[in-house]
Amino acid sequence: MTDSDVLRTSPIHERHVALAAKMADFGGWEMPIEYPGGGVVAEHTAVRERVGLFDVSHLGKARVAGPGAAELVNATLTNDLGRISAGKAQYTLCCNDSGGVVDDLIAYLRSEDDVFLIPNAANTATVVRMLQEAAPEGVEVTDLHEDYVVLAVQGPRSDEVLTAMGLPVDHEYMSFDEAQWEGHDITVCRTGYTGERGYELVAPAAAGTRLWDAIVEAMAPYDGLPCGLGARDTLRTEMGYPLHGNDLSPEITPVMARSAWAVGWDKKTFWGKDALVAQRVAKSSRLLRGLLVTGRGIPRSHCAVKVDGAAVGEVTSGTFSPTLKQGIALALLDRSVADGDEVVIDVRGREVAATVTKPPFVEVQVREA
Repeated sequence: MTDSDVLRTSPIHERHVALAAKMADFGGWEMPIEYPGGGVVAEHTAVRERVGLFDVSHLGKARVAGPGAAELVNATLTNDLGRISAGKAQYTLCCNDSGGVVDDLIAYLRSEDDVFLIPNAANTATVVRMLQEAAPEGVEVTDLHEDYVVLAVQGPRSDEVLTAMGLPVDHEYMSFDEAQWEGHDITVCRTGYTGERGYELVAPAAAGTRLWDAIVEAMAPYDGLPCGLGARDTLRTEMGYPLHGNDLSPEITPVMARSAWAVGWDKKTFWGKDALVAQRVAKSSRLLRGLLVTGRGIPRSHCAVKVDGAAVGEVTSGTFSPTLKQGIALALLDRSVADGDEVVIDVRGREVAATVTKPPFVEVQVREA
């Protein structure tokens, strides 16, 4: 094994090992899929009904700093930072010249001269390099991938957990507060990837283990559980949230993924603008839609979707919904297919019936005050 083959590990790694978590490679990081004692279904249910804790420290961290930092981000990434103010976070996309998605990420606007970015693990180095190459003199783009932990506290009891720790919870969706906790600076952002009310905590790596332990202790009165990335995937699929590499990719654009709401169409420039505008006007590309399985079977990525025997698309993400107790999927479908249409999914040679539907597949309270 070469150095490049060695998986990175989270600062919380020893805690996962002690809990006998099932581990796997996520973007070059060895991360927990599930823990003993119920696995994905139990962890998924804990988040939907109570509270769960995810270590998502494999996610990237980068800082764009200096006079014009926000201007650089706004001129390159798709969304419009002018829509938000300091103290807010924004979902945005980094596209290539053809409009394909290099990565989707969260931008934390601290000030016009300071933007903190959280890209996906495998794409962090690429996003940082692209921004560095575009940065004007005086703006520094720094890869901080291993300098921080990111812990996600998700679920309807998440406020009580953070309150017990003395952390702020009175801010609105997609906003963040800076807090001091046991001598460490912690960013507490009301974001997440589960669809439930929750928070993501960005803290120095040195604080990671102690912060994890404190959250586990504060969750105990609510029967909260440590959760792996398996449950994170079922939770996000129930919401219809896209996953880069499946539902977004260098070949799948924001228009195709129906993420055009995260594009500042009126901005003068951003990477991939010309191609995306042309695709938006043409209205010919396939679109990402939800599939609610009505037959028996669990759809998976790359399963063909058919109408009257003719292929009309392909599943990009598919799973068993622990909440609904049935299969669900996201799929890129021809524009001739509409919500409410009946289709069949080819699951290993067997036709499984499904209904085209608009996600989310479940009702949640992610945005409630």
